[in-house]
Amino acid sequence: MFKQHFSSLTSDTIKALLLVCLAVGVVGVSYGSLAMAYGFPLWVPLALSTLVLAGASEFMFIGIVASGGNPLAAAVAGLLVNARHLPFGVTVRELVGTRTASFFGCHIMNDESVVFGLAQPTPEQRKAAYWLCGLGIALLWPLGVVVGAGVGKLLPAPETIGLDAVFPAILLALVLPALKKKTTLIRAASGAVLSLAAVPFTPVGLPVLLSLPGLLMRKK
Repeated sequence: MFKQHFSSLTSDTIKALLLVCLAVGVVGVSYGSLAMAYGFPLWVPLALSTLVLAGASEFMFIGIVASGGNPLAAAVAGLLVNARHLPFGVTVRELVGTRTASFFGCHIMNDESVVFGLAQPTPEQRKAAYWLCGLGIALLWPLGVVVGAGVGKLLPAPETIGLDAVFPAILLALVLPALKKKTTLIRAASGAVLSLAAVPFTPVGLPVLLSLPGLLMRKK
């Protein structure tokens, strides 16, 4: 069934999907190397990359814990970052499949698979793009982590070649277009100010949570 769906995709779409999956794998290398440099055993980032499969939350979790933050606060922060998956799930409910397939279909739901899935013109192509992108990332993300773990052991200071900046740079590139909307810019700036103001007075991980009231700000 899936083979038939995949054959409906154009070659340009497949190339774009593969490039995105490879890019995610490269970010996984950064994640794995940072986890090793922070002193985590390999099983931690590998388990997160396989069972959680959510890059932003995983980076945030290891960063907060490595900085001395409470693992519970790190987990809560990760859940908040991934709260966008709730509307995602409603939007792509027809793409994740039914019964047994739906569980795994939900697991491979991420920004990339949702975007590629919704961008296709026909229901068959939407489902194919969603699954191909999701499966590719589910494979290459933990594979990148394993490669990154090897790099991290050879290079105790990943910041030497800028590996620590890879993921923040990608996030910034993704966020910048959204900041063209004045309301989004006001909310993002307000959240950033609240978070930075809380840094000297609160434990690691809490400033991220305290930035949430910024979402209530509106342009006058």
